[in-house]
Amino acid sequence: MNLSAMAMSRGTISSGTSSGSSHGTHSYGSEGDMELQARMELKRKRRMESNRESAKRSRQRKQQHLDNLNSQVDQLRMQKQQLNTALNITTQNYAAAEAQNSVLRTQMKELESWLCELCEIIRYMNANQFPNAATVTNPLTLMSATTDYDAFGLSAWNSGMQMVQQPIDHLLYQ
Repeated sequence: MNLSAMAMSRGTISSGTSSGSSHGTHSYGSEGDMELQARMELKRKRRMESNRESAKRSRQRKQQHLDNLNSQVDQLRMQKQQLNTALNITTQNYAAAEAQNSVLRTQMKELESWLCELCEIIRYMNANQFPNAATVTNPLTLMSATTDYDAFGLSAWNSGMQMVQQPIDHLLYQ
């Protein structure tokens, strides 16, 4: 489209002469108007390109943030799995210690029962052998004073308790 066609399409026709009063003005079809339109078009294109670049950067930041969150989720899932495994092991160790404690309590009650029965036997023997002697209140004192051997197997019991205590200590102080 040429200049006169553009001017006609806008509804004005320039005669090419100017009067004294309009001497600094341009008609719609002038070069200045074309330059203005070209600058505005260039600005519009630059703005559109800038907006595209900004949107691209925004999408990249959003994708990077999403990737970071996914990575964090994976890391937290792995940590959860490790904690669950540790919890299961600890629960199993606790159950084993409870079972072992139950067995030891039962053994202790049985041994206390045996000790009471032996105390009664010793009292009966003391009463029959030494009718005028004072009653011995602690049979272990009597046994240790009169014999050199371990009548109740206490040294064996104590070593067995040490063997049992070591795994418990291992569980408690890991």
